[in-house]
Amino acid sequence: MKTLSKICFLVLFISFASPSRAQILISLLFGDKLNTPEIEFGLVGGMNRSWIHTISESSGLNNFNIGFYFHINMFESSYLSTGVQVKSNVGARGMSTYPIGDPEFDDVFTGGELIKKLNYFYVPIMWHQRFHNRFYIESGLQLGLRGKCWDNFKLENTYDGNLEYQRDIRDEIAAIDGGLVAGMGYKLKKQIKSTAIGVNYYYALKDVSKVDGVDIRNSSVYFYCKIPIGANKPAEPKAE
Repeated sequence: MKTLSKICFLVLFISFASPSRAQILISLLFGDKLNTPEIEFGLVGGMNRSWIHTISESSGLNNFNIGFYFHINMFESSYLSTGVQVKSNVGARGMSTYPIGDPEFDDVFTGGELIKKLNYFYVPIMWHQRFHNRFYIESGLQLGLRGKCWDNFKLENTYDGNLEYQRDIRDEIAAIDGGLVAGMGYKLKKQIKSTAIGVNYYYALKDVSKVDGVDIRNSSVYFYCKIPIGANKPAEPKAE
């Protein structure tokens, strides 16, 4: 129960703290203590390509992500997989710019490209099933808490070079995102706790736009590597 309480506290803290502070907290307070026979704790990170699947003109946006994960053994080869993606952007590019009410600005960026970046702290909650302790599949729900959000206006090959403007849109984006997530992976070693590589797909069911007539539902493919922290350490020799 103490370990599960630490996990709940860690998830809540990371959701509201900056990534750097969260990493320091984990290093100083938890270290390898969260790795027990029933729980695997580690670092997860990689690249994701995101889309807004409700905006047909949008195209994929490449992002990097990093976070922490927990695999909690339920029975035999079945686990509850959760954690927090501390840094994880979603969004899309390739959309048309829109007027912001400044005639000079609107004239300059007419015909430019809009890149929408939404930063969410995502918490996946998945059933994780292993086969021969190597291959695994997992699926479940993923919830997100909004961080910074912005629209980038880009105009290339002008007389003054490339022009860019960034607009804060947090007030136009809902605080909570949510949807379905599923994927598969491969453990590099057959031992219970080892480095793994895999891919997950997130499909949002919730419209996060607060703007009338605009429907924003995120989707993203995550390519990741999971590295357990403090696991499989050799046992200390017994005192004679």
